[in-house]
Amino acid sequence: MSEKTVQTKKKSLEAPEKLKILISIVNRSKTDFYLSALESFDISFQNYVFAKGTAPTEMLSILGLHNNDKTVIASIIPESKVNKILAAYEDKYFKTKNGKGVAFTVSMNSIIGVTLYQFLLNLKEN
Repeated sequence: MSEKTVQTKKKSLEAPEKLKILISIVNRSKTDFYLSALESFDISFQNYVFAKGTAPTEMLSILGLHNNDKTVIASIIPESKVNKILAAYEDKYFKTKNGKGVAFTVSMNSIIGVTLYQFLLNLKEN
């Protein structure tokens, strides 16, 4: 066998990188800000929905909050980027006016299809 064949076989035996679902809950006015932050990490799948906070109006006025419009962003990210993305989020939360939010990950245990997996990891064919 040639060296290239051995390398190809070894590469095909490597375990694929694990994926996580990143859920981000942010102020609606900052949606584009966080979507662009995710895009900077080359994340190919992002989906978002608009939501409302659950605090009653009376509680919001006591706390001096007037807007409870939120956005829930769901992204599929490689496990290797979790810490970097969460660190970038934390940095943005502290440096941005009204940049508060909640972010957490959920493990993905399985996915069907090599093409879908390659799309979610934003892998490009040679």
